[in-house]
Amino acid sequence: MIENVQTNKMSLKEEIDLKRLPVHIAIIMDGNGRWAQKNGMERFMGHQEGVVSVRKVVEAAGQLGIKYLTVYTFSTENWSRPQEEVDALMALMVMAVQRETKDLMANNVRLRTIGDIDRLPALTRRELDACIEETKDNTGLALILALSYSSKREMTEAVKKIAQEVKDGTLAVSQIDETIISRHLFTKDIPDPDLLIRTGGEFRISNYLLWQSAYSELYFTDTYWPDFREENLYAAIVDYQKRERRFGKTGEQIQLKNN
Repeated sequence: MIENVQTNKMSLKEEIDLKRLPVHIAIIMDGNGRWAQKNGMERFMGHQEGVVSVRKVVEAAGQLGIKYLTVYTFSTENWSRPQEEVDALMALMVMAVQRETKDLMANNVRLRTIGDIDRLPALTRRELDACIEETKDNTGLALILALSYSSKREMTEAVKKIAQEVKDGTLAVSQIDETIISRHLFTKDIPDPDLLIRTGGEFRISNYLLWQSAYSELYFTDTYWPDFREENLYAAIVDYQKRERRFGKTGEQIQLKNN
């Protein structure tokens, strides 16, 4: 669904039914570089402005009562970008975590990460670990950064762990089901996303939460991530609430269940 953000003075927030919020929203934050190029800036400036969007969306989601927000911060494939850009992104991450930790605490947000975190530079890992430790007792929104993340690799590693357990005799082949597989993913204690948003005008999932998003509602917008703000998030949630989630059942079955 392509986004249609209202331009009148009334906020789309007023249209949101707080009793039917998505529990978990996942976002593919795309378009930083193209936003910068469009505005005659270096690509790095797009990433800097993208941090502002993260802050605004985190605050808005937390105020609404969203429980989980997962953002695709850096993919495994992103390591193949020019080294100068990768280094700049890692440095920006350090600065962003240092600067935003205070706001996360003020907004009762708990930080988490998923992905191949050991591949990150030592300084980046230290800053992330410090923020995770400082915010661990917060009880509001859980902000999950997908860092050095690949869904295919996540599932591959899960298969290896399950195979090892079978080999060790602690798990029978007959016991392997969807629940067992989910328990071996990075997101083992996080509910699957109800709503997956992608910015930047692309229509693909790009190796992101492939298992977890099997029944997610997908929402695509042409808006570049640095321009994505609170009203854009509200528009996505309003659109989500207009949909009927059937999970393979008929509309009649869903209506009977809800009545």
